[in-house]
Amino acid sequence: MEMQVTIKIKLKISNSEIALSFSKTMEQYRQACNYVSEYIFNHDFDMKQSRLNKELYTKLRNLFSLKSQMAQSVIRTVIARYKTVKTQMARRPYKYQDQNTGEWYREVRDLNWLHKTISFNRPQVDLQRNRDWSYLSSGQLSINTLDGRVKVDPICRGFNQYLDGTWKFGLAKLLKSSGKWYLYISATKEVTDFDKQTVKHVVGIDRGLRFLATSYDEQGKTAFFDGQAIMRKRAKYQELRATLQAKGTKSAKRRLKKLSGRENRWISDVNHCLSKTLVQKYGANTLFVLENLNGVSFERTDLPKALRNQNKSWAFYQLEQFLTYKAHLHNSEVVEVSAKYTSQRCPKCGIIKKDNRNHEKHEYHCDNCGYRSNDDRIGAMNIQLLGTQYISGQEQPKFELTTNA
Repeated sequence: MEMQVTIKIKLKISNSEIALSFSKTMEQYRQACNYVSEYIFNHDFDMKQSRLNKELYTKLRNLFSLKSQMAQSVIRTVIARYKTVKTQMARRPYKYQDQNTGEWYREVRDLNWLHKTISFNRPQVDLQRNRDWSYLSSGQLSINTLDGRVKVDPICRGFNQYLDGTWKFGLAKLLKSSGKWYLYISATKEVTDFDKQTVKHVVGIDRGLRFLATSYDEQGKTAFFDGQAIMRKRAKYQELRATLQAKGTKSAKRRLKKLSGRENRWISDVNHCLSKTLVQKYGANTLFVLENLNGVSFERTDLPKALRNQNKSWAFYQLEQFLTYKAHLHNSEVVEVSAKYTSQRCPKCGIIKKDNRNHEKHEYHCDNCGYRSNDDRIGAMNIQLLGTQYISGQEQPKFELTTNA
């Protein structure tokens, strides 16, 4: 199995000429991406690489002075962005309510729902390994620009671990953030395929806001990862954001931009730390089982009304991504199971009843067998059971509604 990571490298720029070359190249690349994006939007979202190359390759080179490989990369970049948006739209169907019957309906969305072209606003450029960028024996990076190749020194703690011969470098993305230059390099590595027969631990993980994660393993042990302090900090970010938006001045807008970057970095750090803790806690040959949260919203009634919208969810998809690649490095795996009834089912007698869960007390109390426990723990226990069923051979285990044990 091949796993992929992205390495963030800060670039040490020795002179202003290099910076100008980077800026010029990224801006031309950005404009070319918008040109291709408009073409795709106006031609029924045709994303066939060969047809786009035939129609746009020469125009990209002439209009934007791009080199051969960069012209090809522009087309790939735009196709990839449209495919990403297509996936995101499919994952978030349009929901509407019939005003006559009160029934709710879901309609799967596709690219035809877009009312305008996908815009590339941030200057950047995708660089192909060896053709547009390379790692030199001197330890420097050679990067291609519209003005020719330049050499820069990389700054990245721990980069040597990717030079042991087991990693293969691929596409790199050059961009500028807060006045500093970065190169994001894609790296892949062959790891041992996950084998169900060698599983030592099956861990169910319930994700939420009161506890970012609640884990339950096959030995009946539970671990809670508190999220209340994190949500309070996020609420402070939202409060500060609302204050700056109300001002509307140029300095306020600059602060908003910095605030957004700071909050995103903080969220990523929290998810990195949590996923690392989970992988280290359970070790190799572990199956981590997560519920599919598509369409799930987390309500918070214990916050001021103005702050609730920002706290209905967390970056759970990012957490899942981090957990997945860290698990693969330890010969472990992450699977998703249906979230249906995982918070309503009694893990002891199997009865499913919504009223058994008390949201205010964060408690589940089964009125059939009398079992009582924390509601997040109940979810983790049921998710863990679905993981056990997956190991036993059920490809898509899920609970069916029943009122009897």
